[in-house]
Amino acid sequence: MVDWDLAVATAQRLAGPGPSVTDSEAREAVAELRRLATEAEAHVNGFTGLDASLGYAPLVVVDRGNWARANAQSMRTIIAPLQRKLQKGREHSPFQRVGPKVTGLQTGALLAFLASKVLGQFDPFWAGRLGGPDDGAQGRLLLVAPNIVHVERELGVDPHDFRLWVTLHEETHRVQFTAVPWLRDHLAAEIEAFVEATDVDPGAFLTRARDAVRALGETARSADGGGSVLDLVQTPAQKAVLDRVTAFMSLLEGHADVVMDGVGPDVIPSVETIRRRFQRRRYSSVGLDRTIRRLLGLDAKMRQYRDGAAFVNAVVGRVGMPGFNRIWESPATLPTKDEIADPVAWVRRVHGQPALG
Repeated sequence: MVDWDLAVATAQRLAGPGPSVTDSEAREAVAELRRLATEAEAHVNGFTGLDASLGYAPLVVVDRGNWARANAQSMRTIIAPLQRKLQKGREHSPFQRVGPKVTGLQTGALLAFLASKVLGQFDPFWAGRLGGPDDGAQGRLLLVAPNIVHVERELGVDPHDFRLWVTLHEETHRVQFTAVPWLRDHLAAEIEAFVEATDVDPGAFLTRARDAVRALGETARSADGGGSVLDLVQTPAQKAVLDRVTAFMSLLEGHADVVMDGVGPDVIPSVETIRRRFQRRRYSSVGLDRTIRRLLGLDAKMRQYRDGAAFVNAVVGRVGMPGFNRIWESPATLPTKDEIADPVAWVRRVHGQPALG
C-alpha cells in the first residue's frame, strides 16, 4: 500500500532540521531532556499513585527526521490489518489503483507536517528489536528536541522550566502504558475492530469519498472546526469504534494535562507563564496551517485535552485519586464518550453512587 522508504525520505526532506543551534547547544538540550524525563517520571508516579516499574518503555530523544522514521514504523504496524483485509479482496479494492509510490509521497508529506509540530509522543506499538536490549518493551517515549527548542524560543520562556513541563506531560503517557499493561492490547484491539468495520466495497467507498470531497470545502471554511478527513469517510460501524477511541484518548490526554498542571506549580517556577503562552499558541494557528490542522483533526485533539482534563478533575474531585484510579482496572471501567462529558455518570456506574469529595 505504501512505499515506506519513500515516505520517510520525503518526510525528512520536507520537515527541515528545525532551529539553528550549535553542536554544544544540541548536546546540552538532549542531555537535559534525558535528565528531566527521569525527574518527571518520579513526579508522575508520586502524583498519580501508578507504578511504572510494572513495565518498561525506553526514552529516545530524536530529531525531526528520526521522529518521522519512528512513526512510519508505527503506521506500518497499525495499517497491517487493513492491508491484509484489502489483499483478501484485492480484485474489489479501489485502493489497488493507487500505487505505493503515490501513497508514499502522501504519507511522507503528512509525516513532514507533523514532524515539525510534535514535541513528544508515546509510541505504544514499538516492542524493541528482536534480540536487542529493548526486546519486549511496552512502547517507547519520543521527545523531539528541535521542536522543543523551537517552541521555548518562540514563547520566550525559561528553557529548563519548559522542558520539564513538556516531559511531565509525556512521561505521564509512558507511566500510563507501563503501569497499566493491558492498555496497549486494548488499543490494538480497537484498531482491529476499526479495520473489521472497514467497508472495502468500491461502490460504497467511492460514494463516501465523493461525499467527503464535497464536505472538505465546508470543513476548511468552517469557523468551528468541522470534522476531519477521517470523519468524512467513516462507515457507521467505524464511527462506533472511533467514539470509544475518542473517549480513550481524551482520558489519556486529559490525565496527562491534569498531572502536568498538578505537579507543575511545585517544581516549575514559571509554570503560569508557560501555561498561558502555550495555550494561546495552541489555538492561534492561521491560514494554511490552520486549514491542514483542521482537516487532519488536530483541532479535535485540542478538544480532547480540554474535555479529558475536565473529566479527570471532576472525578478526582468526587472520589479522590485512588477512586479515579479504578479507571485503570479493565476496559469495562474506561469512560464512554458520553461519560467524558458527564463525569458523574462514570462515578455512578463504577462506584455505585456519586461520591462527594
